[in-house]
Amino acid sequence: MFFSFPAILHMVIMTTEFLIGTTVNGFLTIVNGYDLAKSGKLLILQILLICTGLSRLGLQMMLMTQSFFSVFFPFAYEKNIYGSNMMFIWMFFSSIGLWFATCLSVFYCLKISGITKSWFLWLKFRISKFIFWLLLGSLLASLGTATVSIEVGFPLIEDGYVLGNANLNISDMKLRQNNDLLLINLALLLPLAVFVKCTSMLFVSLYKHTCRMQGRSQMSNARTEAHINALKTVTTFFCFFVSYFAAFMANMTFRIPYRSHQFFVVKEVMAAYPAGHSVIIILSNSKFKDLFRRMICLKKKE
Repeated sequence: MFFSFPAILHMVIMTTEFLIGTTVNGFLTIVNGYDLAKSGKLLILQILLICTGLSRLGLQMMLMTQSFFSVFFPFAYEKNIYGSNMMFIWMFFSSIGLWFATCLSVFYCLKISGITKSWFLWLKFRISKFIFWLLLGSLLASLGTATVSIEVGFPLIEDGYVLGNANLNISDMKLRQNNDLLLINLALLLPLAVFVKCTSMLFVSLYKHTCRMQGRSQMSNARTEAHINALKTVTTFFCFFVSYFAAFMANMTFRIPYRSHQFFVVKEVMAAYPAGHSVIIILSNSKFKDLFRRMICLKKKE
């Protein structure tokens, strides 16, 4: 079987992202699961990070499976990847990954932002119950999106993919109901809107607080640096989330030629989100960062 250079490069990039993603998300899941079991209490942040880590592990596995078939078994791609079971799992993890990231942004916004509006304070004092119901709603919304998506149907291509020409125009393919499918996935604009709103509120709050602290004495340098790092973290979260959403929607149009350079790039951008976002979570938390460094360097705790 002949493998083109873009296909080989794609597998190298995807494998790297997969290994990084499974390592960091597995780390977040295990560490927070241990903390949750050890405390014996309902710790919202730990539950959020466990849910986020598990959803991203599932998403990375699905993306890696898609890439594996597209490179090594291109003729079997449609049959195996577009099957109802696989597509249900793919749509579920794609949706719930966005929703759980949104839940995490809501938590950070309520916990960190210095907003004093009455409705915001009302939510802040009820953060545990609110996040719990938001997680449950995210699960149900993701199950609903995945179920409706497979009922609508995925694009079918007459006589299979024509692999001799990676630049084959979409007009040569027969697509069924892809517009309906894209319309269903536009429901994911809701978690995107909530994420953007919460991230914007958090960014403005941190920015104003950082500006106030910079005008004070040198004694506040450490706190100022911490807020600047928080601003960088929020900005990075935003970039990863939006880039994944854009790539996901581009992928769901089914208008990108199969096995083309654009096809591979979209998959790589999507795989960068569950890996990169979790890396930032670890690096922005001193406890996680120290534990992860000791795990990687195999150093014993002093």
